[in-house]
Parts: sequence; C-alpha cells; structure tokens
Amino acid sequence: MQKEIENSLDILRSGKILLYPTDTVWGLGCDATDQEAVRKIYHIKKRPDSKSMIILVSNFLMLQQYVTEVPFKAVELMEEISGPLTVIYPKARNLAENLVPEDGSIGIRIPDDEFCRELISAFGKPIVSTSANVSGMKASSLWGEVSDYIKESVDYATTWRRDDTRISQPSSIWKVNFDGTVIKVR
Repeated sequence: MQKEIENSLDILRSGKILLYPTDTVWGLGCDATDQEAVRKIYHIKKRPDSKSMIILVSNFLMLQQYVTEVPFKAVELMEEISGPLTVIYPKARNLAENLVPEDGSIGIRIPDDEFCRELISAFGKPIVSTSANVSGMKASSLWGEVSDYIKESVDYATTWRRDDTRISQPSSIWKVNFDGTVIKVR
C-alpha cells in the first residue's frame, strides 16, 4: 500500500488525475485546491463545471480548514449515520474556485478507508472524489467496471484493491444549513 500512496502523491502533487478506490466506488481524484486539475476532471467526466464534486478530507481538523463553519447538525449526522456519509456544507473556502458552485456549498466526506485517509493525510490537502465514470453513467464499485475510456484518460490508476470483489454504493448525502435545517439529498 505504501508504494501506491507514494505513486499517487506524485500524481496529486503534479496537478494530474488519479484513478483510485475509495470507501464507496472507484473515483477520479486530484488536488481539490488546483483549479486546472479540477478542470481536467470535469473534461474527463464530460460534466458541466456548474455541477459540484465531492471532496475527501482525512479528518475533522482538515474539514474545518475548508468550510467557514461546521454546523452542529453536521457533527450529529457524523455520529448518528452509519456507512459512508457526505455532508454538504454551506460555505466552502480554500478550494479551487471551479469546484465550488454558485451557492458556495461543498460536499465533503471523511472516508472510512485506510488507503484514502493515509493518502490525504500525507498529501496534506483534500482531494476530489467523483465517481470514475462519464457523467450520467453508472458508478463503478469494481475495477473491472471502470470503462476503458476512463482508464485511458487518467494520468495514473492505482493498483491498490483492483482485485477487490466487494460491491459498494455511493455515500449518502445530506445538506446542512447554517440555520440547522438538514435535507437528505441521496
């Protein structure tokens, strides 16, 4: 695993695109603070940049660096909901401008995956985590489901967990507003 983390770090630090397994599905990733790298992912996914993407952070401390405030309801959700959870926070900061939609919100997940947490921690910044597919197509939970187009479009595809046969699903998504209202998105 350590060699794959080192290879992936080289890609992220170079502003390139990574194909990697997450705690949910296979994802396309890049430095979430690098506007040009984010643009490349939108291009690969054939997705309009008006549609935001999720980012991953390694822990709660890192989360606080990329939103202006963590509403108490978000903390409650993290404690109550089992399984992968993405929270949409109302006001992002310190991220690539083209990653944040007009309303200023951002979806963030702290992954329950050793590879992801170690990679993000070593990188020291959040990484984009969007499903490894063309926008509108089915997400890939297994390496063999990732299309050749996606595999050929990235700069590096990690070999970590390519033989994994566990079927997984995308995370649940909850939007939390400053006023304490909570909305289940997915």
